[in-house]
Amino acid sequence: MMLFTEGAPIKDTRVPSGPIEERWDRRRFEARLVNPANRRRLTIIVVGTGLAGASAAATLGEAGYRVRSYCYQDSPRRAHSIAAQGGINAAKNYRNDGDSVHRLFYDTVKGGDFRSRESNVHRLAQVSVEIIDQCVAQGVPFTREYGGLLDNRSFGGAQVSRTFYARGQTGQQLLLGAYQALERQVAAGTVAAFTRHEMLDLVVVDGRARGIVVRDLVTGEVTTDLADAVVLATGGYGNVFFLSTNAKGCNVTATWRAHRRGALFANPCFTQIHPTCIPQSGPHQSKLTLMSESLRNDGRVWVPLRAGDGRAPGDIPEAERDYYLERMYPAFGNLVPRDIASRAAKNVCDDGRGVGPGGLGVHLDFADAIARLGRPAVEERYGNLFEMYQRITGEDPYEVPMRIYPAVHYTMGGLWVDYDLRATIPGLFVIGEANFSDHGANRLGASALMQGLADGYFVLPNTINDYLADGPFPPVSRAEASSAVTAVNDRLARLLAVNGDRTVDSFHRELGRIMWDHCGMERTDAGLRKAIEEIRALRSEFWTRVRVPGDGDGLNQALERAGRVADFFELAELMCVDALHRTESCGGHFRAESQTPDGEALRDDERFAYVAAWEWTGGAPVLHREALEFEYVTPSQRSYK
Repeated sequence: MMLFTEGAPIKDTRVPSGPIEERWDRRRFEARLVNPANRRRLTIIVVGTGLAGASAAATLGEAGYRVRSYCYQDSPRRAHSIAAQGGINAAKNYRNDGDSVHRLFYDTVKGGDFRSRESNVHRLAQVSVEIIDQCVAQGVPFTREYGGLLDNRSFGGAQVSRTFYARGQTGQQLLLGAYQALERQVAAGTVAAFTRHEMLDLVVVDGRARGIVVRDLVTGEVTTDLADAVVLATGGYGNVFFLSTNAKGCNVTATWRAHRRGALFANPCFTQIHPTCIPQSGPHQSKLTLMSESLRNDGRVWVPLRAGDGRAPGDIPEAERDYYLERMYPAFGNLVPRDIASRAAKNVCDDGRGVGPGGLGVHLDFADAIARLGRPAVEERYGNLFEMYQRITGEDPYEVPMRIYPAVHYTMGGLWVDYDLRATIPGLFVIGEANFSDHGANRLGASALMQGLADGYFVLPNTINDYLADGPFPPVSRAEASSAVTAVNDRLARLLAVNGDRTVDSFHRELGRIMWDHCGMERTDAGLRKAIEEIRALRSEFWTRVRVPGDGDGLNQALERAGRVADFFELAELMCVDALHRTESCGGHFRAESQTPDGEALRDDERFAYVAAWEWTGGAPVLHREALEFEYVTPSQRSYK
């Protein structure tokens, strides 16, 4: 079967030339500006109110644009960014331990297994130092040292302490800061906020993104909202696996509908498995719970040396324990990047040395830290995380080790954007996890919050001006807007009309199992081909057997989920096609056929040093390659030993 066709190469034409340290400053100077009087006549729609969306809407409103902010939650404070726990990276070098913008740049490119753009990553490292000052000025209560300075801790993939944090609630505190900035602009009248509205399509007129189609989740009314530019800040697509650390509402619909309208989707197979999650307790679960990567600063990961050792952890002496990350990666120990720690946990469990129900878990042990630092110090650093773990599992991590196992967490793929964060549809900008631009094949811990706030506070507000300098654009006719509404209503009616005998969640759970088994931590040629066949068969069954009770004239969460799962089916197939065509291993994409003798990911830079940007056709997708060029970091076999 023909899975895809080849298209013309794609290139980022807006990245400046010259020394990498000067490119962002050069781009900001060369980009055209919009004078304050004209900004008041221009409208920008921002979809999503997480860290990227809230910070972007607040900053654009402060700049004087008319901003319309949308989210499907009942409050912007319910965005999934609030769930982030461990911290946010910034190259401040407060610890005087050798950190710098260049080191953060290097660590991020290396951590992404040399599959990200150098220019984008260096800009991210530069901007990181401004983010902390911005957030402190907003009153974000970062943890401080005894002397009053901001504290730092380490995260995976780094040998310096550059992660700023607020105990285990960093995402919540940062989101509250962005939310307050957003609400300030709502009160000032520059931002109009619309909650409980879900974007179901992108309005494209004369090749430009001119608005969105939304459904009021309370009344069921489907309407359009028009603007001069649209910004998508709608997060990632990890819930394609059904079980993930994402909130249940997280979905791909906004970016996928933009993809169907012509926006290229880049690197969809690059998904991140987080090694520090509470193991699944049974088939009844609908999501998994993340335990912060920060716990690996003081917690030691181990399993019994002997397969099938069912003794309680306290009964296993030190000599019969395998601290496998410390043994395998002595330079980084328990702070190796997430993809490496996840595969290592899978391997020891596959060897029969896992702990807990089904042998799908490893110990994360704080006994040494409590003995060294004292319980009060550990409580100060991780107390809320320990409390959360105890409430969920009924086990006290101060007395017995935590049990953890890898789970789907973050997605490095997303809509393709250039250096200005423009998608391939003029007028469409994509920020935060919704784009692909900064993390390559693996995201380092504490870099998601960094990218979201960098895009929203600093990058987008500087680059969107260059596009809007051509505005205002011709008004959109009522006919052009109503045709988009008709298409959305027809799709909703089709879902309601099936009236089958299977629930939406039963299809989603089955799709998730296919993806986890064949496009999860380890992928093979045969497995991916089998997955594509099974996804296609299940998608056909979905459209003949799904049952969506109720109607579309009001609150109907089954209808919401059905539309999202329908999009997940199409995304899942593209993810498998992308993983199948990339016969190398890199970062979170591990092909069993491509590994080093000691089981590490084996890249193929000769054939695959490119971004895979996919075009929607309704049939076999078209692959457009963006070549990756490395001037400042030489790709090498990634080693943390």
